[in-house]
Amino acid sequence: MIRLVTAGHLCQLEQDAEQARSRAREVQAQADAALGRHVRELHAVTDRAERAERAETDATEVGEFLSRTLEELFAAQQELLLKDIEIRRLRAELEGESLEGRSLTVLLHYGEPHTVYASREDAYADTATHGADPDGWVPSIERPAAECRWRCEAFIYDAGANGFRRAHRPVPQPIKGAA
Repeated sequence: MIRLVTAGHLCQLEQDAEQARSRAREVQAQADAALGRHVRELHAVTDRAERAERAETDATEVGEFLSRTLEELFAAQQELLLKDIEIRRLRAELEGESLEGRSLTVLLHYGEPHTVYASREDAYADTATHGADPDGWVPSIERPAAECRWRCEAFIYDAGANGFRRAHRPVPQPIKGAA
């Protein structure tokens, strides 16, 4: 299928990436603070030998907290990396070649758009997975789209209209009583 990417969607992804970066900085600060607390507590416990058992318990708790915090940091960094990759991919797609001449296929169900595909073959293959006969497609130009259960229509990008138009325009039908 074709995925249309808008500038708004790209902006949203950039905002999400910035939020992920901010979260990563927060988690890093928490990890640094936890490490500092851990070191201070460890020094205090060694000075008081009579509390050795308590110090071991505290160190274990802080270590577990630090471990969880580092796991959160790693997860936030991975999320940030994935968002950065997605942003780069979307930017490349937006800045890529012109859409002029590109086509797509819309699957219509009784004249209403159902699914958009990159090609007619993709549409046939997908509908075959849902039980449609792959060899049962016949031209239905002479019948209105609303009368056809399933119908594929090709659309081509038209730069003049800043959008897609039908690849084959329907044949105009004479109006009864018109001269």
